[in-house]
Amino acid sequence: MASSKTPTQRSLEYLREQGYFCAIVEKWNPWSKIRQDLWGWCDILAIRKNEVLAVQVTSTGVAERIKKIQESPTIALVRDAGIRVAVHGWRKNAKGRYVIRVEDIS
Repeated sequence: MASSKTPTQRSLEYLREQGYFCAIVEKWNPWSKIRQDLWGWCDILAIRKNEVLAVQVTSTGVAERIKKIQESPTIALVRDAGIRVAVHGWRKNAKGRYVIRVEDIS
């Protein structure tokens, strides 16, 4: 039985279809047993010609993720560096298909 894709895997596919080269930048910390995101909020770093995009991925709470990023001490530096910032929220629609909500908070 095939397992369901994670929200991160879905975002990677979505971004690659748009021509991005992507890297997962969250890491598992075995000592503290938590996932640690780049800059405290970035799960995927994606690049394409003339663009760098930092993405936070979630299956719930898009507004909460946006607030977390906006309160981060790193967000001003990221924006000043010209890096775009987006939150990808994944949910199932009425037909049982996954749909994405993209919030650009650059």
